[in-house]
Amino acid sequence: MSTPSSSAPGVTPDVTAETTAGAPFSSLPLPPATLANLAQLGYERMTPIQAASLPLALAGKDLIAQAKTGSGKTAAFALPLLANLNPRRFAVQALVLCPTRELAEQVTQELRRLARAEDNIKILSLCGGATMRPQIASLAHGAHIVVGTPGRILDHLSRETLAVDALNTLVLDEADRMLDMGFAEDIASVVKHCPAQRQTLLFSATYPEGVTAMARRFMREPQEVKLTERHDSAKIRQRFYEVTESERLHAVGLLLNHYRPVSTLAFCNTKQQCRDLVAVLQAQGITALELHGDLEQRERDQVLVQFANRSCSVLVATDVAARGLDIAQLEAVINVDITPDVEVHTHRVGRTGRADEAGWAFSLASLDEMGRVGRIDEMQGRESVWHPLSELVPPAGAEPLHAPMVTLQILGGRKEKIRPGDVLGALTKDHGFAAAQIGKINVNEFSTYVAVERGIADQALHKLNAGKVKGKSVKVRRL
Repeated sequence: MSTPSSSAPGVTPDVTAETTAGAPFSSLPLPPATLANLAQLGYERMTPIQAASLPLALAGKDLIAQAKTGSGKTAAFALPLLANLNPRRFAVQALVLCPTRELAEQVTQELRRLARAEDNIKILSLCGGATMRPQIASLAHGAHIVVGTPGRILDHLSRETLAVDALNTLVLDEADRMLDMGFAEDIASVVKHCPAQRQTLLFSATYPEGVTAMARRFMREPQEVKLTERHDSAKIRQRFYEVTESERLHAVGLLLNHYRPVSTLAFCNTKQQCRDLVAVLQAQGITALELHGDLEQRERDQVLVQFANRSCSVLVATDVAARGLDIAQLEAVINVDITPDVEVHTHRVGRTGRADEAGWAFSLASLDEMGRVGRIDEMQGRESVWHPLSELVPPAGAEPLHAPMVTLQILGGRKEKIRPGDVLGALTKDHGFAAAQIGKINVNEFSTYVAVERGIADQALHKLNAGKVKGKSVKVRRL
């Protein structure tokens, strides 16, 4: 745990995490039913951010915690939030603000799992990109916890379809990302509707001036938890390659064909660079998709489904678009451009090497970017390891890098009462495919996405279109 050089006015300095990291959840003042549910869910020992923040948050303190996606931060705010709830009081007692619909959905799912110890805790997700009418109808039936994006939450508050006068916990998740997206004033307007007597928990991957200003405005003597260990550098092998501008995009293909990672996140500094790189990779036969702010929500959802289920080898993204994503088993990160922000570089690189897996982090730098590389070296306390581009030679007889899976979209989802088991049953019992050939199944409101092995994709598509799911004929297409 670091000691801050200076604390924001009204912010209590950092607390130490190392001493308590790894302590069991049973050491916390939690009800036996909650502890039993945690054990059932496989929560045995606390992550560093949980160990540092949970005792403070459970004691009712306001909290600023610096934690990246994948560090266990959802449980760090979910357990205090649930401890504050009165299940018998059917009113909104907790509000979680998230920057994106994807993160709000992840948080909602995790809250539902953690809330299983109590009967009938109702959790609603309210995000932009979805129609208002079903949300208004759900709110009319009441809820204990609301998770949503700032704009949509403010919309409901303005229409008086959401009441927060019983609120006792406000969570600002990925506060820096919400500021990046221009939500500062929306957040301020939401907070004005909330009772002054409440607990506020703020989580942020980075700690820019805007987050400090937010803490000053909305929090009461917050405690600060700041973890300096951003990722296990021993598990991440970093290599730098010097390139000219004309070599840069071509070099990404060389890296991919030489190292052949199954799943790669490639970071570009601009949307145009994302588009250019995807065009270059696709021309080489590599399955690549782009993720940036110009995509519509539906396109973004489909891109993320395909990347998470291994139907896309390379996701090419800007930093802002990639925030809030927690992709398991990410073999490699490529810094196509060197970011001017050292902390962002650390955040990019920390996406790989998770959950005891090793990972690669490759960075392409031109002579103009050497000053940025110098700042990265200074921050990491070691010199970068440089390799020549000439070493990047694909294995003899290697095919272009194809993703192992293909995504099929079934037109029909939760509205049609489709469940993952229905799709798996149709493919295995009805059509004779092996369960091992079927990957992730994502059921959304109106669509269901199923990943199948590339070799059976055409056959599976034909059989699903000719057959039935849950007793009904369905339309299926390949994404």
